[in-house]
Amino acid sequence: MDLKNFISAIAQIAEEKGISSEKVIESIETAIAAAYKKDYGKKGQIVKAKLDPKTGQAKFWQIRMVVSEDMIYSEEEIEKLRERKKSVVEKQKPEAGGEEKVRFNPERHILIEEAKKIKKGIKAGDELEISLKSEKEYGRIAAQTAKQVILQKIREAERETILSEYKAKEGEIVSGVVQRIEGRNVLVDIGKTLGILPKEEQVYGEFYKSGQRFKFYLLEVQETPRGPAIILSRVYPKLISKLFELEVPEISQGQVVIRSIAREPGSRSKIAVESKEEGVDPIGSTVGQRGTRVMAVINELGGEKVDIIEYSDDPERFISNALSPAKILEVKIMQKNKALCLVPEDQLSLAIGKEGQNVRLAAKLTGWKIDIRMPEKEEPAESPSDNQASKKKAKKVSGKEGEPKKEKDVKKKTKEGAEKKKNESKKEKKPKKENKKSKTNKVD
Repeated sequence: MDLKNFISAIAQIAEEKGISSEKVIESIETAIAAAYKKDYGKKGQIVKAKLDPKTGQAKFWQIRMVVSEDMIYSEEEIEKLRERKKSVVEKQKPEAGGEEKVRFNPERHILIEEAKKIKKGIKAGDELEISLKSEKEYGRIAAQTAKQVILQKIREAERETILSEYKAKEGEIVSGVVQRIEGRNVLVDIGKTLGILPKEEQVYGEFYKSGQRFKFYLLEVQETPRGPAIILSRVYPKLISKLFELEVPEISQGQVVIRSIAREPGSRSKIAVESKEEGVDPIGSTVGQRGTRVMAVINELGGEKVDIIEYSDDPERFISNALSPAKILEVKIMQKNKALCLVPEDQLSLAIGKEGQNVRLAAKLTGWKIDIRMPEKEEPAESPSDNQASKKKAKKVSGKEGEPKKEKDVKKKTKEGAEKKKNESKKEKKPKKENKKSKTNKVD
């Protein structure tokens, strides 16, 4: 065996698959043991192999469990089990205060009396390792078996490392490239494996094409028979807070804290920030110089608008800030977690927002049920002189309303006169025709 190539091959596999070289050596040892049992072992044997990577030599042992007579089924008990038409298993749950009972197999078990002759001080239930003769030549079937075992073990080790690595990243942001679209799901290459972006976690109106790079929120890591399934999200509200942590050093250092987030993905979001240190402006540090920090987040979200407001422990002030950019006159705290906001008439539509979006986001952000109204106007009391003047106006209006009726009557009369004239002219034309006929008769 070329040890240099062997060791370099182990290191290469470990680097490509992202697993430790010890895991690769363990998988090779399991494969060698399976190949040895295939060619030189017996049915029921448990073979263990140990590979020395420095010398390239392998040693083999047979594992046998030490049992006492109390732990073995007798022939009578086996016959009774057969009579009851129950399958005979090698192990059975022990009775209360008793030990496990097994069906004795000479290749897997050894009585305690014989085990003590080989190794002193051994107890029932321990495993005894009996060394086997090392073999160097193996058949084709044994080699194929070893190859399959190595591939399976390396795949299992790779799944375990991916699961443990991405399980620790739950709730973090990962960057990925869209690889392909299968049905309603988008498969994203996030490095060692593929992440899944389900339809319900996609932003409405956002298009995903292969080769595009996005930042995703790692929502959940699920363990499935096919391997770990990594669920990604683009609509989760905490995606915004994690993006601000990347862009704003004050947030990552804990000087500024994001207290609450309200989001309608793809359209608009509101975040409430609070400063934990004196002299640090929470809104200014989040927006950045000339809006560079917030614009980086907006661009990553595909143009989604982000409103940044200052958090306050006073609910009235907090609700007033949440309804910005509208100016609020007064906030009244009501019962059952309700708040009444009075706004001027020119600010009413701005406070409500397009299709109620602004007030809806403010309610999510603050946790209060918000009702927006205009202040009630007090009407001045009318004097008697005003009442008389209003009555005169009403009379004038009623007279004017009657005038159009007279105009209609005149129009009707003129129409009737015109129709009569037409009829008279028709009657005059008829005798002239008769005179023409008489003239023709005279000529004849």
